[in-house]
Amino acid sequence: MRIRSTGRQMLQAVVTAVGLLTAVGPTLAADIPAIAAKQRAEQKIFSDHEIVEGFLKTAFGAEYHLAGHVDRIRKYGGPVRVSTDGAPASRRAQVAAIVKDIARRVQHLDIAMAEKSESANVTVNLVRDRDFDRTIAKFYGSERAREIRNSLDPQCLSGFRKDEKFEIQHSDIFLTTDNGDFVFYDCAYEELLQSLGPINDTNSVPWTMFNDNVQMGFFDVYDQYILNILYNPRIKPGMTVQEVKGIMPEVLEDVRAWVRKVNDLPPE
Repeated sequence: MRIRSTGRQMLQAVVTAVGLLTAVGPTLAADIPAIAAKQRAEQKIFSDHEIVEGFLKTAFGAEYHLAGHVDRIRKYGGPVRVSTDGAPASRRAQVAAIVKDIARRVQHLDIAMAEKSESANVTVNLVRDRDFDRTIAKFYGSERAREIRNSLDPQCLSGFRKDEKFEIQHSDIFLTTDNGDFVFYDCAYEELLQSLGPINDTNSVPWTMFNDNVQMGFFDVYDQYILNILYNPRIKPGMTVQEVKGIMPEVLEDVRAWVRKVNDLPPE
């Protein structure tokens, strides 16, 4: 198993400005001023080198290791089905909307909400902030939970189990529900995406949400490049860095065309 986390400071000013969820339904990402501002300022044009460097740094290795360092591609080999466990219903609806957005933006990834929780291979656990540490300890055991807390001090968390072929079998995600809408969207997008394979956080790539110093709250163009490369059919579970580099030119050509189309970007 690999575990990573989002260890970030509370964005109290943003939380105060956004306010609480309304009674009429879940807050949409587009309705959150902090997210809308970041979308307007988003960088969308990147060189091949910038994209490939970010992919290699996030798809190989892991921020927190339970079983040694692994420099192999890890990804789901088939459909991904997501279930939520916990309250409130408004947060569950937001997770469903995020999953739908991911499905629309990653070309070769079959991801959707599970019709039944038993058929899910991704479980999103929704907990109150005060219950977060207790939930992690119950899931991983008290000793491992202390290691995670001391190493990462997470505000949200995700991990996955893989088989001997490096195919991900199941992912578990833990999100707090009561730290404000911006924090929820920021954590939910990052943890859902990292649970699909690019689990290594890096502070050396400034455009990715897989950087604890970067808060996005939406599925940005740069990270769409990373996920579309990972789920391109040419990229296989278990591949090494050198194997990936050998096929990257044709993969990147296809990925650039798709990301440009789905985001209505100008011709290159």
